[in-house]
Amino acid sequence: MARQRNFWFRLPEIASVQVLALLQLGDGTAAGELAQQYDLPMSRARVHLAQGDPAAALDVLGPLRQHTAAEGWQGDHLRVLVLEAIAQQALGAHAAAQAALAGALALGEPVGCLRVFLDEGAPMLRLLAAAQAAGVRPAYVGRLLATADAATPNGATALPVQPLVEPLSRRELEVLQLIAQGRSNREIGERLFLALDTVKGHNRAIFGKLQVQRRTEAVARARELGLI
Repeated sequence: MARQRNFWFRLPEIASVQVLALLQLGDGTAAGELAQQYDLPMSRARVHLAQGDPAAALDVLGPLRQHTAAEGWQGDHLRVLVLEAIAQQALGAHAAAQAALAGALALGEPVGCLRVFLDEGAPMLRLLAAAQAAGVRPAYVGRLLATADAATPNGATALPVQPLVEPLSRRELEVLQLIAQGRSNREIGERLFLALDTVKGHNRAIFGKLQVQRRTEAVARARELGLI
């Protein structure tokens, strides 16, 4: 019984991880439904950001910031500030973005938080680069950027490119993986049980979203974005 109670207690935590996975697969609709079903405001904000609606994300995050601050939930408060910084930056409110980031850094530095920032990828790295240029918490920001740089293979730039405005669907990601393996359109169709014209349609959609014209460019772009 205790194990069963623990499982039910952790369902929201499990659901929040599933939301992240669905967003990475480009399934914003399913991610939004799951976040709504389990009443996960932080996850709902992430869905809004992924769907290109930072204003809606801020509408969710504002009350959550006040609540986490009032309750003294520093870990959750830090995560809210991180998402607020990203949302404000997406709106072009650079001063507000840096203010939110400064608050997050103030909470994160004493406990040495790294992943909370770095897991946000390119948007956060751009914010951190701006903070570094402004001399904000130089030791901590420098450590964050150095960690990101060390995690980047082959000495490539630590600052990832702009994420996609329209994410790839689950099927498009599957096709992209097979393209990266050097599979022909016919082989992809056989592997995924798709008609050849359907595969070509997925290719066009992938190339359009990645803003490329050839397979080799698509693979290179996808690797830069961490999609494969």
